[in-house]
Amino acid sequence: MQMQSQRRQLSAGVRPLHETFVALIRLFGSKGHATRGLEILAAMEKLNYDIRQAWLILVEELVRNRYLEDANKVFLRGAKGGRATDEIYDLIIEEDCKAGDHSNALDIAYEMEAAGRMATTFHFNCLLSVQATCGIPEIAFATFENMKSGEDYMKPDTETYNWLIQAYTRAESYDRVQDVAELLGMMVEDHKRLQPNVKTHALLVECFTKYCVVREAIRHFRALKRFEGGTRVLHNEGNFGDPLSLYLRALCREGRIVELLEALEAMAKDNQPIPPRAMILSRKYRSLVSSWIEPLQEEAELGYEIDYIARYIEEGGLTGDRKRWVPRRGKTPLDPDVAGFIYSNPIETSFKQRCIEDLREHHRKLLKTLQNEGPSALGDATESDYIRVEEWLKKIIKGPDQNVLKPKAASKMIVSELKEELEAQGLPTDGTRNVLYQRVQKARRINRSRGRPLWVPPIEEEEEEVDEELDELISRIKLEEGNTEFWKRRFLGEGFSDDHEKPLDMSKLEPPDVLDDADVEDAAKEVEDDETDEEEDVDQTESQDGDRVKDKGVEAKKPLQMIGVQLLKDSDQTTTSSKKSRRRSSRISVEDDDDEDWFPEDIFEAFKELRKRKVFDVSDMYTLADAWGWTWERELKNVTPRRWSQEWEVELAIKVMLKVIELGGNPTIGDCAMILRAAIKAPLPSAFLKILQTTHSLGYVFGSQLYDEIILLCLDLGELDAAIAIVADLETSGITVPDQTLDRVISARQMIDIAVNDVTS
Repeated sequence: MQMQSQRRQLSAGVRPLHETFVALIRLFGSKGHATRGLEILAAMEKLNYDIRQAWLILVEELVRNRYLEDANKVFLRGAKGGRATDEIYDLIIEEDCKAGDHSNALDIAYEMEAAGRMATTFHFNCLLSVQATCGIPEIAFATFENMKSGEDYMKPDTETYNWLIQAYTRAESYDRVQDVAELLGMMVEDHKRLQPNVKTHALLVECFTKYCVVREAIRHFRALKRFEGGTRVLHNEGNFGDPLSLYLRALCREGRIVELLEALEAMAKDNQPIPPRAMILSRKYRSLVSSWIEPLQEEAELGYEIDYIARYIEEGGLTGDRKRWVPRRGKTPLDPDVAGFIYSNPIETSFKQRCIEDLREHHRKLLKTLQNEGPSALGDATESDYIRVEEWLKKIIKGPDQNVLKPKAASKMIVSELKEELEAQGLPTDGTRNVLYQRVQKARRINRSRGRPLWVPPIEEEEEEVDEELDELISRIKLEEGNTEFWKRRFLGEGFSDDHEKPLDMSKLEPPDVLDDADVEDAAKEVEDDETDEEEDVDQTESQDGDRVKDKGVEAKKPLQMIGVQLLKDSDQTTTSSKKSRRRSSRISVEDDDDEDWFPEDIFEAFKELRKRKVFDVSDMYTLADAWGWTWERELKNVTPRRWSQEWEVELAIKVMLKVIELGGNPTIGDCAMILRAAIKAPLPSAFLKILQTTHSLGYVFGSQLYDEIILLCLDLGELDAAIAIVADLETSGITVPDQTLDRVISARQMIDIAVNDVTS
């Protein structure tokens, strides 16, 4: 109707107002009628109206109403006349990139540069937003390199790095974690100009979690939780494999429960409920609430017999809906934890084993520091004290003798030993020695074929003797991990003393930030076992060879902690070479002192030579924590790990269970039973009631055998009040307590009352 009235006015010789044309263009743009809009522009041009503003309005209306294809055509037709503004260039490039239209966005950018306005960081980031999601990170990296080599107005910013990290993290090709490490290094080098934001840390946690570099994931999660709503950003509404759930599962499977509890508390602070993906059941019907408690591969004891046939049918075994943990031939693995972890699944480790490994690693660091610093690390100590401390640390790193875990050769066992092994496995013990021998051999073959551990005689664990004097000496050793000021002074030649027991290995003077995981090889070389049995000696040698190969792999893949610089980076080859190659290199250096590769072996002279050559400046020495202001990290690195105890494990388990319930999770009855069993092992009667009350509040009920065992244990330990409280809670929950158990509680109570009356009388 409006077009018809416009035509009538024009045919009658009436000249419409400029505002009338603009109103028509706005209307056609909002409806997506680009052709009609161009016709109006042509009519305006015939009447000698300025069409620049009308053309901009038409493009803007087409863009805002999502008619991008028409908007691009109209824009490119009009931009050649120099009519476009900076704002319209930015708008249409941004909207094209949001829609994934990389080709048109690039054409607009070329047109903008032809018009005299160069692309800035904003425009490159828009293009990167499309390139980062195409599955080929190399395309995005090429754009990134152009930005780095360009002018200041097009240099990469935090958003640029975020898109690159996302591209590598979510690429479905080979292992990309090293590419992310290199990007991280470049970002840290530019730390004076730009700093990471919440999205950076969320993407790094996602990357390191998916590639199973859990230590680095923990570091960046600690940085992430300092941003409000950081865990919500990490969850990302469950997209891209739900990185938050993967992080929680990785912590659980590696036995890092202190960090798991820390993550759950951060989620509670951000009001982020626990995602269903995080509550995946293990094959033993336990979730992350208890699947880190030993034994890992054992189903919880519920106090009653389980009808496995009924459970199989209930889980969909007859209809084929039941989840399988073992992959079928030609099918993808159905282990729910497989999805999301790109490189490999996290290794399943118990909390107890994690505590032992952390403590052993701490002692490795102490030993390396002691050997680097010499007796001066112990302060006012004698040479004999130094030797005592060194030998004790080596003994701790070595761990218990592994031979005790191997069964004795059956041919060397006497009849009583053969019978003991058979009886422990529920096998017949009658017959001659030859019959018993054959039976033991067959049982061992069956256990090996089924992947079961071989039976060994029970051995009482020896309690460690506490040497207070030795502990006091060890407490004097100061770790300087993450202390950049210390390493700067050391590089300048300060802090050395002449009372070292032996020459310092220059490779040991690298900052501990670099040597976190590479210390394994040194300890492995110094704690070799002496084997007596020839057959076991062969096995031990093979296992050590395998360990050395693994350790070399660990050393090759160094942690991503010292990004800024590494001390003496070229001296590693000299110090780790063989004696023959050392003699050869020293001979060459004597022959040609002017060679640039010449380097003194004495540590003081080596540092002087480095300063003289000005390989790098002391101000260039910094860690990732220094660059990004992680004030908390140095203290965390140097804290002595806490020793594992059953009481501590129960305490953490209860905290995790309550926190998961608070966040909307639903622990299984197996979780509750495993925590209760851990409390029984401790024993920790004070925790029984809390665990039972939580279990009953979830609607679970154990079998009578388990309740009887708990009550009787409380009575045996003299905890009558705990037993009475448990009985009262059971009666309140409507659970029947056997008469025999009640009689024992009542009789124990009566005996105490009698004793009290005798004392008072």
